[in-house]
Amino acid sequence: MDIRAAIADERRRIADLLDSLSPDQLDTPSLCGDWTVKEVAGHLVAATGKPSLSVLARSGFRLHKANSQLAVQTAERPAAELAQMLRGTANTLHKAPIVGFAGQLTDAQVHGQDMRRPLGLPHGLHLDRLKVSLEFMVSGRALGFAPKRRLANLRWEASDLNWFSGVGPLIAGPAEALLMAMCGRGAVLPELDGPGIRILDPRIS
Repeated sequence: MDIRAAIADERRRIADLLDSLSPDQLDTPSLCGDWTVKEVAGHLVAATGKPSLSVLARSGFRLHKANSQLAVQTAERPAAELAQMLRGTANTLHKAPIVGFAGQLTDAQVHGQDMRRPLGLPHGLHLDRLKVSLEFMVSGRALGFAPKRRLANLRWEASDLNWFSGVGPLIAGPAEALLMAMCGRGAVLPELDGPGIRILDPRIS
């Protein structure tokens, strides 16, 4: 699989989604914290660059807080402009420190579903791309995606592809739901099975 092409494709799909949404849909709460659907798009656009020194200073030089502020600030642009910016950066990829291209692909896949799921607009993610993201999540490089404690001492099994990882109480289900759960989206837990669910639930909550 060409991971750079996969990232570019996911960004273009999100741009297409933005172009199709009404103002009410853009203002719908996403699955990502307190962000709206449009603010998640703002994050994806902002993530293609680096926070400015002024933004970092206002956040007390805390990168996570700076990225959150930049996402909300970027989301003030018209949705059509955000879509255009995503398309414009789709093929200009720079390998991110530590998380690499796998982290960028995971970011696009998870946030795309953060936007689509609350709107009832399912988007079937590619299984080969999901496998890359699942491997990334258990690799120890997924800084900022999930605390190690959330995934620890559990066995993860994807029911729709040949993938499993870990030792402990089982959590099984579709690869997409596994990935979203790993990233702290409790809304997908009803899509998963196994005794590990009762351990994972409070770790997400």
